[in-house]
Amino acid sequence: MDRLWAPWRAQYIREASAGAETDPGCFLCRGISSRDDRDNLLVWRGAHSVVVLNRFPYNNGHLLVAPLVHRGTLGELSGADLTEPIETVRKLVGILDRMLRPQGYNIGLNQGKSAGAGLPGHLHWHVVPRWDGDTNFMPVLGQTKVIVESLLEFYDRLAAELATAPER
Repeated sequence: MDRLWAPWRAQYIREASAGAETDPGCFLCRGISSRDDRDNLLVWRGAHSVVVLNRFPYNNGHLLVAPLVHRGTLGELSGADLTEPIETVRKLVGILDRMLRPQGYNIGLNQGKSAGAGLPGHLHWHVVPRWDGDTNFMPVLGQTKVIVESLLEFYDRLAAELATAPER
């Protein structure tokens, strides 16, 4: 069996923690409760969900979409807390299509630590733009991931797009 190693993700996993209703150790809860959105890479706020740039991205444009409520399973979400994040994922795919022109996406969530959730207490969907040939020798041989744009540059571009994007 072949393995794909991603050692640059270890810091993210070490820093993440789970908790109660809102967890001061939860970076999503901290970002939601703060008003320093740019510092927290929180690029959009909805009535029931937020969009955050992944601080440790797999690719340029790697986003997290999370409900405002600190819940760890789909079964704990209902109504707009469940539907708005999915509608937000759909909206973001359209925006990323225009901005980055990816050839595909990995979109999903990891529910529970055993499933790979680095932050098991606060459910969130990953939206990862993909391009043919976007993996190369650098992560394997050089233990280095090449991201073509800084997080804050992409944050500013995405924030501008979201400010002018029509509602669903």
